[in-house]
Amino acid sequence: MPSTATLDRLSAILMNDYKLEAGQLTPDAPLEALGIDSLGVADLLFNIEDEFGISLPPEPVQLLTLGDVVRFIDELVASQQAQAAAPGVAPPAALPQATSFPVP
Repeated sequence: MPSTATLDRLSAILMNDYKLEAGQLTPDAPLEALGIDSLGVADLLFNIEDEFGISLPPEPVQLLTLGDVVRFIDELVASQQAQAAAPGVAPPAALPQATSFPVP
C-alpha cells in the first residue's frame, strides 16, 4: 500500500505544478489520464528529487499510476537512508537519469 504521507507530498506538487484537483489524485489514477505525458513525468521526477531529497537511479522505470510513483519514491527514500546510515559505505555518484514511458 502506498504511503499516505508520500502521496500527500506528491499530491501537493501535482496540485501546484499541474493545477490538478485533490479528488483526482488517488493511488490508482493513471498519470496519462491526469494529463501528465512523458515530458511531464520527467519534469515531475526532477521535482520529486528536490522535494524528497533523493537521487533518482539511472535505470529506466515504468510509472503508470500515482501509486507506482509513490512506491518508487518510498523505495528510494528507504534505500538511500539505509545507505547513508551504513558506516563506511560511500553513496553512489549521481548519474544521469533515464525513465521509460508507455507508448500510447
